[in-house]
Amino acid sequence: MMKLISLLILVFFVQSQHNFQPYSINERCQLNNEQLQDIIIDSDYDFAEAVGGIEIPGNIKENLRIITVQYYSLDNKLHQGQLVINKELVKDIKYIFNVLKENNFPVKKVIPIVKYNWDDDKSMQDNNTSAFNYRFIAGTKKLSNHSFGEAVDINPLLNPYIRKDLLQPEGAVYNTEAPGTIAENSFIVKEFKKLGWTWGGEWKDRKDYQHFEKKIGRE
Repeated sequence: MMKLISLLILVFFVQSQHNFQPYSINERCQLNNEQLQDIIIDSDYDFAEAVGGIEIPGNIKENLRIITVQYYSLDNKLHQGQLVINKELVKDIKYIFNVLKENNFPVKKVIPIVKYNWDDDKSMQDNNTSAFNYRFIAGTKKLSNHSFGEAVDINPLLNPYIRKDLLQPEGAVYNTEAPGTIAENSFIVKEFKKLGWTWGGEWKDRKDYQHFEKKIGRE
């Protein structure tokens, strides 16, 4: 008799464990989808690697941070990349990329400029989104805002720099209907501006549709 009771208790316990469902069906489906979805890693540097290969003034370098962001690329798949940015702008950029991801705004790739040996032209030709790059503004001896990690260029091959007959990067096409292109009425412009950033697409003497910047306590 005792063996029979013990057996019944064991059967009841096994069935109760089998039927226990901590999540609803929808929640379990969402968890499974997130677990099964492959994230394509575009960049996996540590900080030293991401700022290596050039001389960076100490007062600038100490204010830089490397952050990881996720985005849907032009292949409609979820990717993960990295930006080197001023520490005061980390929160802004994380917010922006969360909004881009939520709205399925495609970003081709996000890789620190070190991959391109600090050559901005090569990065732009690869349609790479980037932030920090210690360099002068083209044709001048003035440091770019990118040199302080205070500017971001997004999808440059789709959002070129245009000044009179000059178009950069070479071969770029600005078509506001193309996925990943930034236009005046784009939500991304509105989101950046809410955070106090300015957009190069609104400059009067030239247009830099890829470019957003926010100066941190500098003239």
